[in-house]
Amino acid sequence: MIEILIGVALGVILGTVSGLLPGIHANTLAGVLIAVQGALLALIGPIALGAALFAALITHTFVDSIPSTFLGVPDADTSLSVLPAHALCLEGNGEEAVRIAALGSACAILIAVPLSVLCYLFLPSIQPFIDWGIGIVIIAVIGYMIVTSEAPGWALALFLASGILGIFSLQYGYLSWHGIGGESAILMPLLSGLFGISVLATASQGKIPSQHYRGIGLEGGSIIRGSLLGTAAGLAVGWLPGLSNATANGVLASVIGYTKDRRMYILATSAANTSNAFIGLAALFAISRMRNGVMVALSSIPIPSPTGLFVAGVLAACAAYLITISFSTSARYLGGIHGKWLNGLVILFVIGTCIVITGPFGGLVLLLATMIGFVPPLVNVPRMYCMGAVMIPVILFSLGIAGF
Repeated sequence: MIEILIGVALGVILGTVSGLLPGIHANTLAGVLIAVQGALLALIGPIALGAALFAALITHTFVDSIPSTFLGVPDADTSLSVLPAHALCLEGNGEEAVRIAALGSACAILIAVPLSVLCYLFLPSIQPFIDWGIGIVIIAVIGYMIVTSEAPGWALALFLASGILGIFSLQYGYLSWHGIGGESAILMPLLSGLFGISVLATASQGKIPSQHYRGIGLEGGSIIRGSLLGTAAGLAVGWLPGLSNATANGVLASVIGYTKDRRMYILATSAANTSNAFIGLAALFAISRMRNGVMVALSSIPIPSPTGLFVAGVLAACAAYLITISFSTSARYLGGIHGKWLNGLVILFVIGTCIVITGPFGGLVLLLATMIGFVPPLVNVPRMYCMGAVMIPVILFSLGIAGF
């Protein structure tokens, strides 16, 4: 237990740092830890290192709502939720948005942990049927979303254009510098361009309004429904092959709608983000599949018992909730800051980070993604359809048409 506690303390610190840095994903942190895992194994041992990796992932799922809300920069797990969260910040409700996200992640813990155990026990026996059907399910969902949109033609065009870029990015991801975060690091410039820079560059250039916390504007029924929907989405993308939280964001947008009920959408996507981490751990132990970079890192060390890692995750969640709530109060210091300069600094930081992590190829992907990201407001189509960058590669992968 002492080793687990040491690992949790280290993981919470690392997850907080990665969560606060705009655009940085937990996979990036895992890549750094893999690079120095020999020294860490000798220093703290495999149990503490395993606990640190999983605790960092859980902590990141809480804390990453802060840059998403206050700076408007997504990582691979907050690509769509950043839109309503940052919009609330621009209305003076940034602290509320962060608190809602933290509440969603906390509620997910209560549901996802027992569900992960059930999945571990019962789903492996029907895994072949699950693998076969996922592509068809995604096609049905996105087809419904496009047909029911206000401009189906533009929605389809945007979905296909972003999908082609997603295929290109993943197919040639080996051209990027992927020593940190693996080849999946190419998702950083891809999603930052579609949902980050393109939003910041066209955002309001005036001063950020004063931030005031007036309580969480969600009723108990909405909290329960959002938590259940988000946890279910996180469970699906955590277990099914080829999916990610970005996919969950798109599916939840079709059920809730990030423009119709922004607060419940933020809560649901945060619940999906955190529950995905737990179900991904269950998938690692049950069917030996690695859903993210942290699971790859865990598989490369003498892996601790699942019970110890689940305990580490729950402890990290408790600490991360308190840390996130504490940081949310910093919203009051944003009032009066000129949006033009803040957005410009954040854009420069994201561009620099993308190039450092993924190299010139990542810079090209970022440029192309940003160009596509400018289209939705011009044709009055929700930016949600840019999720084709993730969904189309997943469809092709699940149907056995292409591998990434």
